Amino acid sequence: MSFVPSYIKLYHAGELHRRVESLEAMLGACNICPHECGNNRLRDEISRCYSGYLPVVSAYTPHFGEEPLLVGTKGVGNIFFGNCNLRCIYCQNYLISQNYRAERKNEVSFEQLSKMMLDLQERGCHEIGFVSPTHFVPQIIKSLEIAVGKGLTIPLIYNTNAYDSVEVLRLLDGIIDIYLPDLKYSDEEMGYQYSKIKEYPRHARAAIIEMRRQVGSELLIGEDGLVKRGLIIRHLVLPNDIAGSKDALKWIKTELGSETTMSVMAQYFPTHKALTTPLLDRKVRQGEYERVLALLDTLRIENGWAQEYEASEYYKPEFEDRNRPFKGCPDNFD
Repeated sequence: MSFVPSYIKLYHAGELHRRVESLEAMLGACNICPHECGNNRLRDEISRCYSGYLPVVSAYTPHFGEEPLLVGTKGVGNIFFGNCNLRCIYCQNYLISQNYRAERKNEVSFEQLSKMMLDLQERGCHEIGFVSPTHFVPQIIKSLEIAVGKGLTIPLIYNTNAYDSVEVLRLLDGIIDIYLPDLKYSDEEMGYQYSKIKEYPRHARAAIIEMRRQVGSELLIGEDGLVKRGLIIRHLVLPNDIAGSKDALKWIKTELGSETTMSVMAQYFPTHKALTTPLLDRKVRQGEYERVLALLDTLRIENGWAQEYEASEYYKPEFEDRNRPFKGCPDNFD
């Protein structure tokens, strides 16, 4: 039987509309992420994420650089949201995430955002991927309601930095099919120093536990060999162990279990403010990366993918041709 996203059932029951109302009300004194700014975004007051009421979309396109069991043959229909609730000094997309004056011109209506979802579905994308969605969750779900009414039927991916509100995530229960969170830091000071946020480990870990509660530990694979429901945790290895990889992986093993699907990435390279920041002004060394991979073996975390290490200074590996699967995930789509 073909997979049917649960948001369709919520739509017909009227529950999706109730979730829209609850989420939109939170914009009145914005608390949709852990910053809890309190600004009235319903009146277009700008919060710490430099966003007001309307969603900001920098681009939308079929994307082939995600994990293999998401990409398939037609790609993920990614919608890239402008601005961000983090201020990572090494952000590879800083021209989108930290350029709010330019991004303001990319505001779209809810109807326009819904049409983007439908267009990506019509182009054959296997899923809709909301990239950096945290600061626009109410707007996304309001647009989703419009899109479902016009025929949207494919799974939804929540591709996030994990600095998310558990309260908001609970309102996404049954709406989001695939959670794709980062696990950036294990040390609170690192999160503040390099991303200007407080208590990242506490908030991100609580968010990921809630995501796991909703979609479980094991990936649901459809008839086409692609993920339809589940949790995939991404971990970007940083120079000088700034990410605290050992503690991150041990936490995953202890709190979530070794069956958790991981995506370990080697693609870091210095850009933006990191170019002149000690400890971050170089690429990850091969030895640093291989120590993290060895930890996966030691902890017996066997499900997921690891990018192949590439020695060139600014090489950004794509998953589709340079990933190596762990024991539990195939690398084909047949």
